Amino acid sequence: MFGFLTPKDPQTVVIEGSENTIQTQSKETILNAALRQGVRFPHSCKVGGCASCKCQLLEGEVKELTESAYILSEEDLENNMILACQAIPKTEVKISLGATNGKAPKPLQSAGKVISQTRLTHDIVELTIETYQPINFLAGQYAQLNVPGTIEEPRCYSFAEAPSNSKELKFYIRQVEGGEMSTWANGDQALGGELTVDGPYGDFYLRDSQAPMLMIAGGSGLAPVKSVLEDALNFKNPRPVTFLFGARTQADLYCLKELESIAQNWAGAFEFIPVLSEEPEDSDWQGARGMVTEFMDKYATPETQLYMCGPPPMLDAAERKARELGVEGKNIFADKFTDRSTR
Repeated sequence: MFGFLTPKDPQTVVIEGSENTIQTQSKETILNAALRQGVRFPHSCKVGGCASCKCQLLEGEVKELTESAYILSEEDLENNMILACQAIPKTEVKISLGATNGKAPKPLQSAGKVISQTRLTHDIVELTIETYQPINFLAGQYAQLNVPGTIEEPRCYSFAEAPSNSKELKFYIRQVEGGEMSTWANGDQALGGELTVDGPYGDFYLRDSQAPMLMIAGGSGLAPVKSVLEDALNFKNPRPVTFLFGARTQADLYCLKELESIAQNWAGAFEFIPVLSEEPEDSDWQGARGMVTEFMDKYATPETQLYMCGPPPMLDAAERKARELGVEGKNIFADKFTDRSTR
């Protein structure tokens, strides 16, 4: 009698706005059930570390296998978001994959071809992909890429430019040691190669507000932040912006001309600050040195909205610092991809 409506019972998962329903087996997560039945569902690491499978629980109850608060934002938790890879239905449930409250276009999948491969740094390449169907997205969102017949497991990469040509998409891909997709993208075989683009996904996008913006990025995490800023520039957004761009050395800085152009043409105050953590002391660098968190005291206030993307340790440290400085959790927005989700 005590087993009634426990995760042992098979359940039905309804996806809002989709004809697909998912039938879970005993003790099966929503994500595993979806993939077993061939239902397209955004995912990557499958272990609760990247938040790619985040969805909104609209109706019903689930058992969560691990504590999701460390990967989901305060805003996510307030909106009843769950990780599908860690959620086992206890009752029939209804979920939504539209994490942007209806603002974003619906995801679709399209084949495409790499038409340009540009080296940005020693370990980051820009791929321009021409898709056969248009893929519309909000600035800051991401897509899942895979190479049919070669790399079947999709990897997550943010769109690197503001929305414009929906059939010509740019991504910044950093070489990860042992990573299949990142090695393919950075290698000689990528140019002219066929792949699949699935998206958009994610809720890293600019919120409506007049609050000052503190942007933090590191490595290939520049992509979604740059996309957000370019899009806001196109709409002449006047909000004051400080952008802390963390890198190891001068050789790891890129897109400087594009970022300087954004700063010069911004409708309000804009300060761009590259911060180098491992630049040799005897170099000609005259800019900021250290970690980006060391510069947050001057720019983060209780009125600030914080947007950031980069290595998880940097994001975790920046979030802790922001909270110490009075930034509320509801005003902290981050893309928390891990190496595992972008390999």
